[in-house]
Amino acid sequence: MKIVFLGTSYFSIACLKALLNSKHEVLAVVCQPDKPSGRGNKLTAPPIKTFAEENGLKVYQFNKIRVDGVETLKSLKPDALVVAAYGQILSQEILDIALPINVHGSLLPKYRGASPIQTALINGDTETGITIMKMAFEVDSGDIILQEKLKIEPSDNAETLFEKMGVLGGKLLVKALDLIEEGKATFTPQDNSQATFTKMLTKEGAEIDFNDTSENIVNKVRGYYKNPTAYFIHNGEKIKVFSAESRKNLTKLLNGHIISANSKEGLIIKCLNGAVEIVELQAPNGKRMTAKAYLNGKKFE
Repeated sequence: MKIVFLGTSYFSIACLKALLNSKHEVLAVVCQPDKPSGRGNKLTAPPIKTFAEENGLKVYQFNKIRVDGVETLKSLKPDALVVAAYGQILSQEILDIALPINVHGSLLPKYRGASPIQTALINGDTETGITIMKMAFEVDSGDIILQEKLKIEPSDNAETLFEKMGVLGGKLLVKALDLIEEGKATFTPQDNSQATFTKMLTKEGAEIDFNDTSENIVNKVRGYYKNPTAYFIHNGEKIKVFSAESRKNLTKLLNGHIISANSKEGLIIKCLNGAVEIVELQAPNGKRMTAKAYLNGKKFE
């Protein structure tokens, strides 16, 4: 089949790699425009743009695909549009260009929306999966073609789980396209009554609430890993948290109070049902490091 691939993130790259190693032909890649990044606000290309160009693929970047991209996509005359973490909502006019297939990071109808992989971690799920579906105009509501489960390990965070899901998504995508080409694919409607929805993760929502349980705090750190990164405020400064662990504690200190802050015991903070050890952190204008290493040279009152 002739494919136009729409994707932007590292998750998308894994799916595109699987396509390039299959019998299907990738006509072009569509991704989000370059965005300012870093202290100098230098325009930075999405990861998949670099990967696509290195593999000799034509790349299109539309500010609004439903406005700028319709005629271009039609001119390519694809058999299917494959979408994997693209980042823009597609209009019905675009969905009608060719068979629209989506690689979604959950076992639909659970976790429709913008952050299915992160939400599974935040909720403490032990299992997730990939769904390959035919797209419909209503977000993530289309008929299911294939699904496969994936175990979430306690050590997983958003980065590691995205990597695993990308590999699984690529494998299932190729399998689904093969079935479609052979006329053997089945399209199963979703049970909309079972649908749950996820929201875009925000910097405001990334703040840790020490009135919550230690399990929920640890899961939040896992789900918000790197982007936008969980944090708490200490003496007016934002302390980013990349790793945390639950600790039992019977102290009667108020939630949010520091139980220990030294290079031997680490940084341990009281929460609703015990305590949380902040394992890895980053202070403003500082490097990412273990809390024990940070406390070896600085005080944390």
